[in-house]
Amino acid sequence: MRGSPLHDPLHKPASADPAGLPWTAAPPVIPSASPVGQFTTGPVNAGAAAAGSVPMIQPVAVKPMVDQQVARELKRQVAAELHQQLSRLADSSGVEADRATRRQRGRALIDEAVARWSDAYAQTHGIPPTREQDRALAETVYDLLFRAGRLQPYLDDPDIENILINGCDDVWISKVHQPLRQVPPVAESDEELVELLQDLARQHGGGERSLSTASPTLALRLEGGMRLQALTEVTPRPYVAIRRHRVASATLADLVQLGTVDATLASFLASAIRARKNVMITGTQGVGKTSLLRAMAAEIPPDERVGTLESEFELWLHTLGHLRQVVPMEAREGNGERVDGRMAGELTIGELIPAALRMTLSRIIVGEVRSGEVVPMLRVMTNGEGGSMCTLHARGPHMVVDRIAELCLEYGSHMTDSLAYRLTANAVDLIVHVAMVDETAVGGARHRFVSHVLEVTGLGESGRPATNTVFGPRPDLGEPRAVPHTPPNCLDDLRRAGFDAGLLQSAYGSWGAPLNLRIGGMR
Repeated sequence: MRGSPLHDPLHKPASADPAGLPWTAAPPVIPSASPVGQFTTGPVNAGAAAAGSVPMIQPVAVKPMVDQQVARELKRQVAAELHQQLSRLADSSGVEADRATRRQRGRALIDEAVARWSDAYAQTHGIPPTREQDRALAETVYDLLFRAGRLQPYLDDPDIENILINGCDDVWISKVHQPLRQVPPVAESDEELVELLQDLARQHGGGERSLSTASPTLALRLEGGMRLQALTEVTPRPYVAIRRHRVASATLADLVQLGTVDATLASFLASAIRARKNVMITGTQGVGKTSLLRAMAAEIPPDERVGTLESEFELWLHTLGHLRQVVPMEAREGNGERVDGRMAGELTIGELIPAALRMTLSRIIVGEVRSGEVVPMLRVMTNGEGGSMCTLHARGPHMVVDRIAELCLEYGSHMTDSLAYRLTANAVDLIVHVAMVDETAVGGARHRFVSHVLEVTGLGESGRPATNTVFGPRPDLGEPRAVPHTPPNCLDDLRRAGFDAGLLQSAYGSWGAPLNLRIGGMR
């Protein structure tokens, strides 16, 4: 194999000029070996800038660019060799190789493949690639084989919150307190993008997850805790949305520093958890529901046995170390075949709840309630000792009751509005609503904060759950964040859990001043 070059996609003649190497002649892409997060902003070309198009983020040329076609070909060679090696290893030992072994052997094969390519290139072009160029190529091949390919630099950048892909060449990112910006392509074609997503699904290791004609949707977690959702076949091009939870292990005290809650509300929520109140955290996408849920879970006594149920692991309570006994459960997608109207092999959160109840759990936490699983969740809250939590998508706090009823109706034909309302009134103690004011378009920041805490006080006269606004905004004072309004009916329970009722006497809470917004807010 040594001395047999791969096909040179650039068809460059032999040259002693390093600028003629394919690493530097490649199209402008972000190489996997480049330092994370080092970008410069500017239009792709002067014509695009003159036309007023959205500026793209370009990589800083700190390390050599890599010819992606060469990297893909090396990846295919290494993948074939690695498969053969691992098959022989499994046949001889009777045990499948673990991830560490696969990656270790893959790294060795990548180094050998890059060495062969480098020797062949030197013979063809009369000049050998530099060590840095070989290293950049090897890292790119490694990312393609074991990580997220050309997406990897974005996943490694801690400042990036969202990655939105509308086909291989229409890619957008948003960073902290910055609006969306377009970036270079992450694949040469949509077919290559789908292949990358299929590779990520195979690496997931969390049951049968795939992306194909039979399974046109893909949801999975990535290394580092990011969540990916992809669509293909049902859309004209592959569409991908990747979200990062930037606050991975925050406590309520940390959220006070971030401005999500003030000290008064943090104390209230901590006492609610200790008093075993059932809490539903609501809000729209990306406002910080999961981060708040994780922070509130940190208030659970460490020796309690807690179960978490999620479609993809995002809470990571079983890894953070505060709770000594956590039973983490992750739903499983089907394999694309339908049997009796449902996906074969599928296991939903709703189906996991009965098994969770037999695990001697003191609390159950559902990462996100999306459909009919709301009914077994409400029954858990009603029948258990209390202290369970979940998140739910809702645009406003006063829409939550109807949103719960809508999801309850998906549970079965026997469910009615009145039954859904009665379940909600008996199960939920507190609704905590998280909001966001995004002023990045006017040069400001994204402000994420709790805006309301509603207490559910049973069924009202109309047959709907009655609520009491314990914390809410004060528009008359220019304060959109939650400050004390009305003492809750459960105040004595909270006082027994250590809450200082005197904190509710301040109309401003513990905020030093109203939220400083560029538009509205301070008055």
